[in-house]
Formats: sequence, structure tokens, C-alpha cells
Amino acid sequence: MAITVCIVDDTLDIRLALEEIVRLSDDFKLLGSFSSGEDAITKIPLLQPDVVLMDINLGGISGIECVRRLKPENKNILFMMCTVYEEDEKIFEALNAGANGYILKKTSPAKLLESIRELYEGGAPMSAQIARKVVAVFQHKSSIQETSQVMASKGNLKTLSNREMEILVLLSKGMLYKEIAAQLFISQETVRKHVYHMYEKLHVNNRIEAVNKYFGR
Repeated sequence: MAITVCIVDDTLDIRLALEEIVRLSDDFKLLGSFSSGEDAITKIPLLQPDVVLMDINLGGISGIECVRRLKPENKNILFMMCTVYEEDEKIFEALNAGANGYILKKTSPAKLLESIRELYEGGAPMSAQIARKVVAVFQHKSSIQETSQVMASKGNLKTLSNREMEILVLLSKGMLYKEIAAQLFISQETVRKHVYHMYEKLHVNNRIEAVNKYFGR
């Protein structure tokens, strides 16, 4: 089944290029393309795509604000920022708003499609430059500190079922949905449903926030 995609970008040439990349692949289906955050907020909940490619600077409501408004009521939708911005502030503001991935517009078409699929399969794709910045934030934490934080945070995780906790541990190891499904002998869709319930119980919007909560960050 094709992965359904919506695009939000106010630059016509870029939006048309992204549309063409998605349309030319049989593995993906374009459901909608919008030039403003206002349109996106109104129409994306009706379309319910699997993945949204979201620009940050949209002229009116920003892409980050769009994600912040859409994610709480549309937890099944995965949002990937697709932007020119590499600043730390923009990256973490987008992730905190609920973005599930963050890639740069200079990403090649093949890599873009690969990132969409990775996101759909449970990953958190990021351009190499972005990933380095995210990793750098946590490098100062020692393994001893992390261990103590895990123990301190267990009380907040008691609402999870045994299966949800099992999946969270595997997510914290960087495993994709398909890898978790294979290890637990369940379907990817079952993994996805457990993850959504887990997010609701932990009051988080994405994989990164869930894992951070597991480690007590």
C-alpha cells in the first residue's frame, strides 16, 4: 500500500518539485499540497496523510506552529520538517512542537523518499548535519547519569502495559517498527497502535520525546 503524503511549502517552485518527486514514485501517493499554514491546519486533518513534509517559513503561520497545532489531535500523522534552516533553535523548537523528522531541502530526491519511508517505518530521519547537532546536545550526559535517570523515571512509566514498555525499550535502542515487529512476532501495524497508545499515556508527541522520557531527560 502506498504511503500517503501532504506537502506544505509557500515557494511554488519547491512545492512543485516536491510534488513531482512524490508523484513519480509508485510507493507514495500525494493527497494534497498547500502554500500556507492556514490551509494546512484546515485541510490536513480531513485528508489524514501518513506523512506531511512541512516547511518552516510559510509567510503567515509558521510550519512549526502548524505542527504544534495539528499534532495533538492527529497523533497518527507523522510530520517531517523539510527546510533550509540548520539553526539549533529551529531544530529543537520543531522537535518540541511534535515533528518526527528534520531534513534539509538540499536533500536529494532519492534520499527524501528514503527518509519518508524510514519515518513511516518508525524511524526519526534527519539530515546528517541536523543529527550531529541533536547528538551533541546529549553528549555531555554520562552513562552513570543516564542510568540513575532511568531509575528515577520508572514511576512515570507505570501507566504503560508490559507490551508498551517492551516496545519503548526497543525504540530507545533505535529499532524501526519493522525490526520491533520481527523481534516480537507481531505486525508493524500492531507496533504502530501500541506506540500511539504509549504516546497518549506519556503525554508525548513523537519517538524522540518518548525515548527522552524513558531516559528521564
